[in-house]
Amino acid sequence: MKTAIAIRHVAFEDLGSLRRQLEMRGYRIEYREAGVDRLDSPALEQADLLVVLGGPIGVGDDDLYPFLQQERLLLEQRLRRRRPTLGICLGAQLMASALGAPVAPMGHKEIGYAPLRLTDAGRVSPLAPLADAPVLHWHGDQFAIPHGAQCLAGSELCPHQAFAVEDYALGLQFHPEVEPAQLERWLIGHSGELAAAGIDPRELREQNRRHGDALPALAAEVLARWLNAAEA
Repeated sequence: MKTAIAIRHVAFEDLGSLRRQLEMRGYRIEYREAGVDRLDSPALEQADLLVVLGGPIGVGDDDLYPFLQQERLLLEQRLRRRRPTLGICLGAQLMASALGAPVAPMGHKEIGYAPLRLTDAGRVSPLAPLADAPVLHWHGDQFAIPHGAQCLAGSELCPHQAFAVEDYALGLQFHPEVEPAQLERWLIGHSGELAAAGIDPRELREQNRRHGDALPALAAEVLARWLNAAEA
């Protein structure tokens, strides 16, 4: 059986709807808790798939959260070996940093459902099912596109929403994995950030009601298309 290991930074930002697609493809799923579990285990470097999930800290917070150095080193090793690696939000930013690209604050928050704008490369990539689809954004930093990677998508507030390195690495700034029934966990867990940004959770609930139900099926199709290439 293939193994997929997900690095989780906060309990409610998990694999979400992506878990079902992975299980259908025969993956045994394991979690590693950032800041608690060791991230320099050979099992993480050798896993068939590594998924690095999101979280409310920044790539540059090494002094405050020293495990980020371990995480970046793990990603450098996997990407050097061309091992299938998927990063979501903070995970994508860490991937970009591991590939030598800067990550910096945008100067504003992008939180809520908004459509992606696929690039020409994105329209023929695994992200094709998400063309013009509202997806969930939740970030204040953004990555530059690493040297040798393709920019696949942007949005009105963030020009760099996704990148790919050949078929083995995919970084997504947005959150395709969130199950609509689980959004309340995010609203509670990120209540301080929402209050600081002046964002009303009732508006996010309404956006989720309008757009959330369509996202799991689209996310499953994106993951399936990417894995078809990454596993080949």
